[in-house]
Amino acid sequence: MSVLLFPLRGVPVDEAQDVRELLSNHTIKFYETSAGNWGLSNPALWLIDPLQLAEAKNLIAKYQQQRQVASKAEYQRQLEQGNNQTLLDNLKAHPFRSMVYFGLIFVVLYISVRLVLDFGVVHI
Repeated sequence: MSVLLFPLRGVPVDEAQDVRELLSNHTIKFYETSAGNWGLSNPALWLIDPLQLAEAKNLIAKYQQQRQVASKAEYQRQLEQGNNQTLLDNLKAHPFRSMVYFGLIFVVLYISVRLVLDFGVVHI
């Protein structure tokens, strides 16, 4: 019987591809399910042979640890070079888009608060 190995919902495409290659390179037999047409199913990698579960989980854990170290190093490098983007940088780069987003947020908040305050109040 198949065993769920690696859920793919919310996983970056490059990470999913790396995990597929990792399993293939270590001759671990698996198959993949998609999210389906409406995204309701469980996208995941499934093991065909449950006896390989420990080996596969160990390989994925090592890969994810290496990926975490590399990501942290890349982030630190960007901080040192001043290439990381902050919210303020985004606001300066796209002022019109930012104003539109803030306007939409204000409208949604206004409608939400107005509905709550008017709830149950009868106007004569």
